[in-house]
Amino acid sequence: MTQAGDGMGFGYAARAAQAGLHADRARFKVIVAHRRFGKTVFAVAELLLRAMRNELRAPRYAYVAPFYRQAKAVVWDYLKHYGRQIEGARFHESELRCDLPNGARISLYGADDPDSLRGLYLDGVVLDEYAQMDPRAWSEVIRPALADREGWAVFIGTPLGRNGFWRLYERAKAAPGWRAVLRRASETGVLPAAELAAAKEAMSEAEYAQEFECSFDAAIRGAYYGEPIAAAEADGRIGRVAPEPKLPVHTAWDLGVGDATAIWFFQRAGREIRLIDYYEASGAGLDYYARVLQQRGYAYGEHILPHDARVQEMGTGKTRVETLQGLGIRPRVLPAHRLEDGINEVRLLLPRCWFDAGKCARGLEALRHYRSEWDARRQDFRAQPLHDWSSHAADAFRYLAMGLREPADAKLPALAYDDRWIV
Repeated sequence: MTQAGDGMGFGYAARAAQAGLHADRARFKVIVAHRRFGKTVFAVAELLLRAMRNELRAPRYAYVAPFYRQAKAVVWDYLKHYGRQIEGARFHESELRCDLPNGARISLYGADDPDSLRGLYLDGVVLDEYAQMDPRAWSEVIRPALADREGWAVFIGTPLGRNGFWRLYERAKAAPGWRAVLRRASETGVLPAAELAAAKEAMSEAEYAQEFECSFDAAIRGAYYGEPIAAAEADGRIGRVAPEPKLPVHTAWDLGVGDATAIWFFQRAGREIRLIDYYEASGAGLDYYARVLQQRGYAYGEHILPHDARVQEMGTGKTRVETLQGLGIRPRVLPAHRLEDGINEVRLLLPRCWFDAGKCARGLEALRHYRSEWDARRQDFRAQPLHDWSSHAADAFRYLAMGLREPADAKLPALAYDDRWIV
């Protein structure tokens, strides 16, 4: 082993596979690594090593996990374990922050709350399990935070299908200042052959290829729409889909309250459903989305909304239906439905769908990513979906599917809020 950190005072012993990554000074590194590679310890050591060597005033570093609670559960103990061996280091439990004697700070964040990173400057950041993150957390929040000090970034994780992590890895192979690294279990020697054989016996071929051999070709485990989206790609139904001027453009919305609002734009041509556009934003009122629709310049037909659009808002006493009507949009509100019924309707609808690859890129990424929540204790998937960045686009598409199934004059039934499947 290379004693990568002994000289810096915290006793970190880097494995051979990790030592070369520490020595590589590419500004941006995309590291695809197998399970049990030691990603978390590597990430903590990289942050501590870089922070202690930084001679600028008030260095700032961040570790970002897909969820804040995940950062706390996975990384905080490691950061304290190694950081406490540095004389003068202090820890702030409530903020998940380590202060080093040279004035450097290392803070833990979750990509599920990117606003917590806005307005900061960063000298370096580790984005762990990047495949599970909303790509906008990097492009819109973290990347700008690195500009002032020309900071660095390490993206590290295990594949989760051909999603944003895969695209970032492919771009890093040729982009100036970037490095793409792949570390398979069969090549690193980190895990004993017997342990790999036992894992291979217990897992499916696709799962083993993804988790230990870093294959991007395996479908996302628990994904609801992975297969039909892959079929749409294979059939050539994802590409350039120009709006047909003679057909009205319909919309389907997921209305966020303190969360993102997602809108799909589509046309019906016989049995074909043509997804021509997608829009998503957060922190804006309904008047903002009315302007978005107007700026798109489409000739609109129906606007499909979920059943809770009829609920009165506390501030105005109006329902969102009434607010939209006042803005010149006449929506159709769906009856409440069981979540599992909506997911089945989407699966039935997707073989009839064509997507514009450019304008619907984020929506498509979300549909690929939308998946069941994994229960680590039971080692099985839960009945409900994981609520993350992909939920908004997936929910809006579910309303689209249910809107095409329901008759146009459907009335809103009594709501059964005690039913966990009612959404």
